Amino acid sequence: MLAGLMVPAIGFAGTVNLKQGKDQIEVVVNGKPFTTYYFGSNVAKAYLMPLRTASGIIISRPFPVGNDVGHADPKASSFEPHQRPLYFAHGNIDGLNFWGEAAFQKYYGGHSHEAFGHMANAKIESIHEGGRSGTIKASFALEDQNGRVIGEETQSYTFSGDERLRTIDCEFTLKADHGPMTLGDTKEGTFAVRLGPELSEPHVKMVNSRNGHGEPELWGKPADWVEYHGTVSGRPVGIAVFDHPKSFRHSTTWHARAYGLLAANPFGFREFTNDAKKDGSWTIPEGESLNFRYRVVIHDGDLPPARIADFYQQYASLP
Repeated sequence: MLAGLMVPAIGFAGTVNLKQGKDQIEVVVNGKPFTTYYFGSNVAKAYLMPLRTASGIIISRPFPVGNDVGHADPKASSFEPHQRPLYFAHGNIDGLNFWGEAAFQKYYGGHSHEAFGHMANAKIESIHEGGRSGTIKASFALEDQNGRVIGEETQSYTFSGDERLRTIDCEFTLKADHGPMTLGDTKEGTFAVRLGPELSEPHVKMVNSRNGHGEPELWGKPADWVEYHGTVSGRPVGIAVFDHPKSFRHSTTWHARAYGLLAANPFGFREFTNDAKKDGSWTIPEGESLNFRYRVVIHDGDLPPARIADFYQQYASLP
């Protein structure tokens, strides 16, 4: 369960409403669209899309919608069609790739024959809306390509915002309810945001809680938080992801790329360090669980690192 909500204080907190459809839930803050939660069986994993600032600027990239890459260029070096605007997935769970997706196999080159997993049997456990926050909790079976269940995943998202900020508190639980479950050492994971081209190189500025700047100082490095900022539609905007002290392997390492990928990945020790003696894999014993907690803060205007650090301390103080 998510702990009590503490919204970074800038101004009056808006009312949050959740509009449920068959395979999606729209999130509206203070009467303005924020994002939509997609969980239908036609896609391999649940995701949020698009991500908007309080003023309505979309900062996430516009594809894929369902399994359609639309007008994207498959020849682009950072195409990566499986990287949805916001999602939780890992590239090696019991040897199955939940980060990539079978629907995009033709784009993966030499990796096209690997075994892919997918999330199935979506169940919306609860929806709470109104007031200064709204929460969605959903559960899924983790399956291989033949429908064999290897475990369970629960996702919780709590949304809030004011006139300058949009905030998402995220909690994910993996339960080994069908035998032990191993998350392997790979850079392909785990809690991720994929941003639009205006927040990718050479335009984006990247910073972390340890005063690292740019991809070389962020990728594979541990930090309490990472923030990307730049200019979209002529206006300064940014997004920060916080790692809660009670999340697995805090402070997490980051799969942070200048092409617009911002991902917390606590498993990639060997790949991040290129040290064959290190192993970031983790086995969840049968019947036990593993928990991850993150906060996403999307802001209009410039937000200096000292202010982000203040917001992080608010979040870190939550039980």
